[in-house]
Amino acid sequence: MDGTLKRKLLSGLALAAAAALLLLVASPYSRQGEGSIVGNEALDFSFDLNGKPTRLSELRGKVVVLNFWATWCPPCVEEMPALSRLHQQIISSGGMVLGISVDDDDAKYQKFLTDHQISFPNYRDPTKNIPASYGSFMFPETYIIDREGKIARKIIGPQVWDSPEMIAYLKRLAAQ
Repeated sequence: MDGTLKRKLLSGLALAAAAALLLLVASPYSRQGEGSIVGNEALDFSFDLNGKPTRLSELRGKVVVLNFWATWCPPCVEEMPALSRLHQQIISSGGMVLGISVDDDDAKYQKFLTDHQISFPNYRDPTKNIPASYGSFMFPETYIIDREGKIARKIIGPQVWDSPEMIAYLKRLAAQ
């Protein structure tokens, strides 16, 4: 085999490998979870829930969809209505959505919650310490926390939160 043919073959193989990797990473299934943290205890933190101080650990017994987001993040804004609908769907089965916003501007954050009629509890963390403690620096990023306070799933990027599959998954998790 001459050198030119070898280079073309190697270039073709490299291109095919790169394309396969890109397809794998772009697949919605690749964003469905990070297996290395599944089963770990969710890191506890303080926040205000309905105007009173609480801790994530006080929500044990519920399935918590912990969503890190910001008003300036287009994918975050896009998934907010579905998260609100999800919250309404799972609250009666022992689930809830908890949003942690990293917005700096409180007025803009409050206006967003009102204008978009966000129905699930939210807390603004302008220090970004809560998501940083989870290793989250890009948004949206979501952790599904089971009734025992353990991470069941980490989801990177926007999702269709009110899909029948997601609702069924969360209701099954809440029933365990």
